[in-house]
Amino acid sequence: MVAPGEHKTVQGRILTYAQEIGWTYVPRAEAERRRGFDPEGSAAEDRARTASPYFEGQLYAQVRAFNQQYKEAQGALTGELQRLTADIAGNRDFLTRLRNQGKFYCAEEHRELDLKLIDYADVARPREVWRNVYEVTEEFYFHNGRYGTREDVVFLINGIPVLVIECKNASKEEAIALGVDQLRRYHEETPEVMVPPMLFTATEAIGFAYGVTWNMVRRNIFNWKHEQVGNLEAKVKSFCAVPHLLRFLKDFILFAEKEEELQKFILRQHQATAVDKIVERALDKDRHRGLVWHTQGSGKTFTMIKAAELLFKAQEAEKPTILLMIDRNELEDQMLKNLAAVGMANVAHANTMAELLRLLRQDYRGIVVSMIHKFRDMPPSVNERPNIFVLIDEAHRTTGGDLGTYLMAGLPNASYIGFTGTPIDKTAYGRGTFKTFGGEDDKGYLHKYSISESIEDGTTLPLFYSLAPNEMLVPHELMEKEFLSLAETQGIADVEELNRILDRAVNLKNFLKGRDRIKKVAQYVADHYRQNVEPLGYKAFLVAVDREACALYKEALDTILPAEFSAVVYTGTNNDPQHMKRWHLEDKEERQIRKSFAKLGDLPKILIVTEKLLTGYDAPVLYAMYLDKPMRDHTLLQAIARVNRPYENEREEMVKPHGFVLDFVGIFDKLEKALSFDSDEINAIVKDIALLKQLFKAKMESRAPPYLALIEQDFNDKDVDNLIEHFRDKDRRKEFFKEYKEVEMLYEIISPDAFLRPFIPQYTTLSSIYAVVRNAYTKKVYVDRAFQKKTNELVQQHINADRIAPATRLMEINSNTIELIKQQKGGDGTKVINLIKSIEKTAEENSEDPFLIALAERAKAVQENYEDRQTATSEALSDLLNAIQLDEQRKRAQAERGLDGLSYFVLCKLNDAGVPNSEPVTKKIGEAFIEFPHWRHSERDLRELRKKMTFAVFAEDDDLDKVTALVDSIFSVLQRTREF
Repeated sequence: MVAPGEHKTVQGRILTYAQEIGWTYVPRAEAERRRGFDPEGSAAEDRARTASPYFEGQLYAQVRAFNQQYKEAQGALTGELQRLTADIAGNRDFLTRLRNQGKFYCAEEHRELDLKLIDYADVARPREVWRNVYEVTEEFYFHNGRYGTREDVVFLINGIPVLVIECKNASKEEAIALGVDQLRRYHEETPEVMVPPMLFTATEAIGFAYGVTWNMVRRNIFNWKHEQVGNLEAKVKSFCAVPHLLRFLKDFILFAEKEEELQKFILRQHQATAVDKIVERALDKDRHRGLVWHTQGSGKTFTMIKAAELLFKAQEAEKPTILLMIDRNELEDQMLKNLAAVGMANVAHANTMAELLRLLRQDYRGIVVSMIHKFRDMPPSVNERPNIFVLIDEAHRTTGGDLGTYLMAGLPNASYIGFTGTPIDKTAYGRGTFKTFGGEDDKGYLHKYSISESIEDGTTLPLFYSLAPNEMLVPHELMEKEFLSLAETQGIADVEELNRILDRAVNLKNFLKGRDRIKKVAQYVADHYRQNVEPLGYKAFLVAVDREACALYKEALDTILPAEFSAVVYTGTNNDPQHMKRWHLEDKEERQIRKSFAKLGDLPKILIVTEKLLTGYDAPVLYAMYLDKPMRDHTLLQAIARVNRPYENEREEMVKPHGFVLDFVGIFDKLEKALSFDSDEINAIVKDIALLKQLFKAKMESRAPPYLALIEQDFNDKDVDNLIEHFRDKDRRKEFFKEYKEVEMLYEIISPDAFLRPFIPQYTTLSSIYAVVRNAYTKKVYVDRAFQKKTNELVQQHINADRIAPATRLMEINSNTIELIKQQKGGDGTKVINLIKSIEKTAEENSEDPFLIALAERAKAVQENYEDRQTATSEALSDLLNAIQLDEQRKRAQAERGLDGLSYFVLCKLNDAGVPNSEPVTKKIGEAFIEFPHWRHSERDLRELRKKMTFAVFAEDDDLDKVTALVDSIFSVLQRTREF
């Protein structure tokens, strides 16, 4: 049966669906003509070097139509665009122009005018009267003189490429990941062609990953959701719909400076939906309240900022005032930085009550950033305009009591939108929040993006907890009496308020700060970090009950771990005793610690905190939290959410599986009481790590036995032959790799733990099976990355190295190879794999030999046929041995003629093509290679070399088509040498 092709199953369908929603298909040949390909070029590379990324004629026509006073010659604009830097900054500048904020000089008016490139009013127009030109093409080739890339599908608006789609065959393993890797390569090798596009997607007809160009970090690539799961037509027609793409370009892509580095972001589906709902509600004449719950870590800040921006720009708002109300100094500063980073204008900072009062009385129009407590004692009816929109962060804790009263009395006709990162609790306090903001919506929320939704989307990670040993936990009676039973702790939403309550819990704090206990907990934390967290590569928080406890833990940890392993971050005061002043930080020092902690591999590895960094600080590399501070409800949820951020590092092959909390106070022992939320939300929030142990046990007992049964003779050569044959099928192999990696990750998380002891023999055998199969069938073998760190140590301790990869005893491909293969133990399947690996390795080590590159490609073809069972094992082995034998004959013939590999390769190609006088022609071509030694990296040298080769052959054979095809075939192999 013929395997489904990439074009037929994916690319062709996308083009069809795109046409059905209004995009005009431009065939590849026509697209190349309109891009200005040189028709006289002797090869695709030559033609592409003269090509533009734009349909220049279309772009010029649209610019003239939209800008009646634009008088520049055709080519002036594209020349300007092509001078933008080929990096993220150039992409940002391009988006500015796409949003019609570029300029052109109008001689008639002697001033600069805005240059309109896209008419965004098409969002609301029917298809029949669209003013923009929407086109889609395929096989979009570009060459910059060094590298060439071919984008599968490109969508263009007014001749400008705005969206790139990479298509993959669903039968390929990790198809979407391969598509994303391909897009990543476009950025690295041909960044010039990635300056105009703003969006990308990758699909294999089932999944549909999307993101913004110039941000290829895996955690910023998302799955496009549609109610028809797995339906490519539905996803293409929703994502690529003209109004939808225009909204993305106009509103939902933003650039921001983060950690002194320019970054690019896209609002995800839940964010874009919430922004539109917020704007709609704010402009509603009849309803003036709304509550938005977007779980922490899902981009709530950018949602607020974008909603504020669109409200400010909305004509119906009639030059409004928008208040962004924050509840903490640290978050206020962060909001101001974010507004500046995304280029927001008309922003005022009301940093005092007097300044806030002045701005409101003087009827300031724009965005005002302030803190909720600055409304205290605000007089009533300070400003009665209805077009005042108040967006309140962490609304569950900022509008209770008098503050909410002062705010709403001072601005009686304003609209109020509350935001929260945690679900509203079931206490009277929580019901008050619903009453304040959610009364105008049937379910209480204007928009909701729950914890379970964010985990399902991969926006945040699940959390697991474990209790510390009983002797370190706070006694139940003490915890109940001084914390859990207090009514004032229910629904608690502010860390400062929590601290005031804990200050009165004298016995509880004395227990937590007992010197002997501090030493025991510090030792346990150090051991746990070294054994459980550090081997995974991640970092940890130690949350102490107060600032003094932070200092005590730092002193204790420094006696166990190197001092640079940990750092303390808290706000110091002049009244602090000396042992606390020792850890005071200057602002610059604290900024550096925050920055270094967020980086993989940098010190410190453990941060000791009590209040600072428990809100608003994102460090995805943070995996574990050692909790030694009583918390509940919102404060607990906000704290533990620090560890739920996804983290991926392709280079280190790290994918953070979840967040982990080790509880030293016993708060999770009373989970229903600690988190006063709906039970469904509690179940989504945090789970006992014992569940992971149950899952590991279930997988080892139900999924592992069929694989373990494949080993019948203590891993001798017959077992290896059996594994090679059993996993010859790609789907079977893919399923095993998936299941093994799930089991391995569970082992890495749980280890070391006595629970694992009964499973060690079976797990190590399963790991050795994985090693054999992986080494046999993956293209390259990275022994140091075959396993996660803890598993790697286990394998080294329990499995003889000769048993790990007996199928891949690599050998040099030479005159002795055939005899050595015949003498080798094992079945033909093992010999096939061994030969393929050996050929690949020899080709890599001799990457300038075109014959060995061709031999390696022949081996790859044999392997594909072998794995697809189109070739019998004996036939595959025979094919490989024959190929090696022919290569040995080639070596002898080449030696007899005294030619190097390149010259003999050219000679053979000429002879095969029947070119007369092939030896003199070969000599001329060899001289040309000497004349242009930099042909691999120089556009000029490559062009001249191809020209000389073509002329040398054409002098003996005047069939131009034949000569061109011959030269192309020679270079198709030569350009893969060194890069194989």
